[in-house]
Amino acid sequence: MIDTIVMSGGNIQDGFALGFLKKRIEEGKRESLNLVAADKGLEWFMRNPEITPDLAVGDFDSLSEEGEAYMRSLSDLEIIRLCPEKDDSDTQSAVNHIIEKGARDILIFGATGTRLDHVLANLGLLSMGKDKGVHISIADQWNYITLAESGTVLKRDSQFGKYVSFFTVGGDVDGLTLKGFKYPLNKYRLTVADSGLTVSNEIAEETAEITYDSGQLLMIMSRD
Repeated sequence: MIDTIVMSGGNIQDGFALGFLKKRIEEGKRESLNLVAADKGLEWFMRNPEITPDLAVGDFDSLSEEGEAYMRSLSDLEIIRLCPEKDDSDTQSAVNHIIEKGARDILIFGATGTRLDHVLANLGLLSMGKDKGVHISIADQWNYITLAESGTVLKRDSQFGKYVSFFTVGGDVDGLTLKGFKYPLNKYRLTVADSGLTVSNEIAEETAEITYDSGQLLMIMSRD
């Protein structure tokens, strides 16, 4: 279950993110949910003042003057101000900090957008989290991105979007089996070279199952 939500500095569709958070709050889960702003992600909270963050992490060099003023106005906000010359992105620094504080299931908004270098760096956080025993996922209005563990079961009536695509991460995925999909596989060795084979699959039955023997499998659930 998601325990931490990070608002990063990429593109965030306000209605989509706000609707997700409001639903969590209406379900009475606000007290158990840690809301984190990574640098310019703080401006999402400024645009949606009914929800306030618990923590802000970044060098804040891309934060507007209005954002700085908003940050100073939040008396209960914990602020970790980083040096601009650093090895990690603001989002990675925020994720590292909250993992050290005990986060185990993290959802990141604003991790996609026009800066492909930042998108690729953010995708790397999924593997970093796996190495630390933490589940990390990325979402925007059109995509839900995560590493799919072997044994993952997807339900057609609750899936995110129509399409499900799979890619290898850091090497081949051996023994990939897809059951309940429009295009099934049986003990297939998925490599980077043939990743087009597993793009835009669809769930064909009530449930679909993903299993494999070794490797890391990136799953992207998409909708138009």
